[in-house]
Amino acid sequence: MHELSIALGIIDFATEEATRRNSRVTGIHLRLGPLSGVVKDALLFSYDIATADTPLAGSRLVIDEVPVVVYCPACREPRTLESMQHLACPTCGSPTPEVREGRELEVVALELEP
Repeated sequence: MHELSIALGIIDFATEEATRRNSRVTGIHLRLGPLSGVVKDALLFSYDIATADTPLAGSRLVIDEVPVVVYCPACREPRTLESMQHLACPTCGSPTPEVREGRELEVVALELEP
């Protein structure tokens, strides 16, 4: 389960930032795409385990799930896929190999308090 190592990396980053700002982390906001290879529930579970007995114990990991967005060359528009199993434009059916969103695994905000 690589989600545990990802959780530990997020915790390290948040801890360093909180130390630098002389604050305490109460929440971490993350954007997560389905093509990132990370399972949301496994990451949440790993985060809870990894923060136990640390300065981040009791903090929240808030995950914003990002849809897969591709660029359709036929429509010349970005399109949100209904299923990751079929990389085709949901409007015209053309193959859409250019993925614009959906691979995200990024910390976008930290909730800090003094």
